[in-house]
Amino acid sequence: MALGVLQALYEAGLRVPDDIAVVGYDDIEFAASAVVPLTSVRRPAVAMGREAGRLLIEDTASGCPHEHAHIALQPELVVRRSTMAVPVR
Repeated sequence: MALGVLQALYEAGLRVPDDIAVVGYDDIEFAASAVVPLTSVRRPAVAMGREAGRLLIEDTASGCPHEHAHIALQPELVVRRSTMAVPVR
């Protein structure tokens, strides 16, 4: 979706990041190779899969009823040229 936003902004005559900044989510493969490389939030997909598998195995092996758990995984901000630093005053 963010790549479509980049295209629409270009067609509208707006400059990224000079006029407007754009940030995507999931850091898809094309984000780095866009005309203006897209800053993106990369979710920890491998860690998410690992935790899901661990929970499934533990629930299956324990034979106990499932207990909900809160698991927080840290995303990563991948900064590219679709954003720029704001000068501190």
